[in-house]
Amino acid sequence: MPEGHSVHRIARQFARNFVGKVVAVSSPQGRFAGGASDLDGRRILQVRAVGKQMFAEFEGERWLRVHLGMYGAWDFSGEILLDATIASANGRMGQTNQRGTVLSDQSDASAEAAFETANPDAVVFDAAGENSVRSIGAPRRTRLRMAESEREGGVLETFPPAPVGAVRVRLLTDTTCADLRGPTACEVLTPHQVHETVAKLGPDPLIDAGPDAERRFVDIVHRKPTSIALLLMDQSVVAGIGNVYRAELLFRTGLNPHTPGRAIPVELLAALWRDWAKLLCIGVETGQMMTMDDLNPDAYRAAMLSRDDRHWVYKREGLPCRRCGTNVVVEELAARKLYWCPGCQV
Repeated sequence: MPEGHSVHRIARQFARNFVGKVVAVSSPQGRFAGGASDLDGRRILQVRAVGKQMFAEFEGERWLRVHLGMYGAWDFSGEILLDATIASANGRMGQTNQRGTVLSDQSDASAEAAFETANPDAVVFDAAGENSVRSIGAPRRTRLRMAESEREGGVLETFPPAPVGAVRVRLLTDTTCADLRGPTACEVLTPHQVHETVAKLGPDPLIDAGPDAERRFVDIVHRKPTSIALLLMDQSVVAGIGNVYRAELLFRTGLNPHTPGRAIPVELLAALWRDWAKLLCIGVETGQMMTMDDLNPDAYRAAMLSRDDRHWVYKREGLPCRRCGTNVVVEELAARKLYWCPGCQV
């Protein structure tokens, strides 16, 4: 499941390519035919992410809510304006800083080489497909493959391309196409319904910046007898954290994942919130869930190339802890895998 940084990146990609434009909306699969008909021909006014959900406002007080869930993914194709870092976080849509370059019909290697020269830190080749600029075909007219099993790019022969798979909704302008497949939620809401939906979510550091959000998080957690590991995955407590960030945040804070929320000092909860805000910003900027600090340039590049080198405990079960040497353990908690170090997290 994409975590909060991925959805914020998707929202930025939409803001760059669709906001202010009249959009043709369809449902090739047919399961969203009514909603597509309601939105078709309207202008998109804004797109924003809150936690793991994206909200797009259309003219006429209509909102499209999308929750990707475990299997959802967006595919973009056509001429695509890139905003912050093009990447495929967890195999799903991210974006990169190409300084507003339009992806057009350039197919020669010189454009690619020029981009790499101007943006050396952005071009990182990751076997997991998490932050490869070339994997999505930049800078040329291309289809961006952003599903878990389809990470490669390819040059388009025609535009718009034929839908691939069960496309729930297609958003189309004269130059850009976005296809959604496999979401948990895809629905049209009124402004009041959007307000109600967002009100049920916990704070998101990129939306709720400042001391009020921190206090809200600390107050909620400090009242709960539930383990901190479960609380961090509860989207009504804090929005956007998934399995990777949970494991890494608890390790970085030195917290035993089974500690009840109300047993954790408020100062430590505040530090946990601030660390989440930091890691979320890094994830949005790089497209990767980089959770290790103070790496030298070689170690940083290695970490950007391989997920195995960018996490403290996530998916490192049975391996020695990078700090204390104790073997990292994995257990099942509420049907999700929980990774932690019994030596450091006491």
